[in-house]
Amino acid sequence: MAIDTIFIGILLAIIIAVGLIILFKAAGIIIKILLHMLFGLILLVIVDLIPFVHVPINILTVLVAGFGGFIGVVFLIILGLLGLF
Repeated sequence: MAIDTIFIGILLAIIIAVGLIILFKAAGIIIKILLHMLFGLILLVIVDLIPFVHVPINILTVLVAGFGGFIGVVFLIILGLLGLF
């Protein structure tokens, strides 16, 4: 009976350890996504200071600018100049 309890305890400890590892990796991905979105927002605010270019700042444009980086912002500027917003 005691061996079964020890075995179950070790099994639960392994399951909890694996779960925590997965949780920390997912948290790292979420933090990276949030940092990319912040970078995209900063780029869009800087672009919005240009007088003849208007790129709306919403969740879609922030995601495009964040994940696309400089190329994404250039793409949004081109779309804005073409009047597709």
